[in-house]
Amino acid sequence: MADIESEEVKNLQIEFEWLMKAEVHAILKKLRELLIECAIRFPVPLYDNEGKRTEKYHLVASQDQLKCSVTLTGDSITQADISYKIKRTSNQIQRTCITSDAPWKLQQVQDAANHLQQAKNHIDNIDENYNFRSAEEVLQIIGELVAALQRGRSSLLIPKKRSIEELMKGRNMKSLSPNLPDDQAISFFLQCHKLVIAVYQLLNVQGTVKMEATQAECSVGWLNEVLVLFTVALTLCQQLKDKINAFKTDVLS
Repeated sequence: MADIESEEVKNLQIEFEWLMKAEVHAILKKLRELLIECAIRFPVPLYDNEGKRTEKYHLVASQDQLKCSVTLTGDSITQADISYKIKRTSNQIQRTCITSDAPWKLQQVQDAANHLQQAKNHIDNIDENYNFRSAEEVLQIIGELVAALQRGRSSLLIPKKRSIEELMKGRNMKSLSPNLPDDQAISFFLQCHKLVIAVYQLLNVQGTVKMEATQAECSVGWLNEVLVLFTVALTLCQQLKDKINAFKTDVLS
């Protein structure tokens, strides 16, 4: 029995050494390929992709409360025609636009691209012939990769929450022409695979200020593809982490 257990431990040790020497590098190479595929789909210069793309979208809320046609160039809205119904009146329509002279910046796109670049840098900093010294060293690298990938994905999934005051005073509001009344604000943001426009209006209801919000959205093809690739990369990281931890339990304990 002791000989069998000794042989099993020896075989596990050999397998673990192969994992550290060959398989970790193979998985890192696959991860790098996934990150490049992800980068190619971004509409901004990243790695060797073609750079800025121009795409047009049309967003409409129910009962035509809000209409918006948008031209998205790279990470900026370079043209938009926006019209929406004023809540405090019955038929009045507010109109405004964005022109290429003062584009509206979608910071989420650049943030996600920056985190993706950071993830790739973690891999590029490892020589393909490097011999990993310990399981902990590999787990640290995986942890850095996962953190960068999660930040990148979250940048696109979850827009930062801002108060109505922050929205009204935001620099992007200066892109609108004509300017909106002081009791109104507009926000463009990405959420999951969608581009969303939200219109906020402050109403005085019997002496109490109330905020009304109207949203319209449309699906953005490259966003969905990017999020899928982020998820696949994170899954691959988790699989490698689980395998390393399993060997730590069986071989190193």
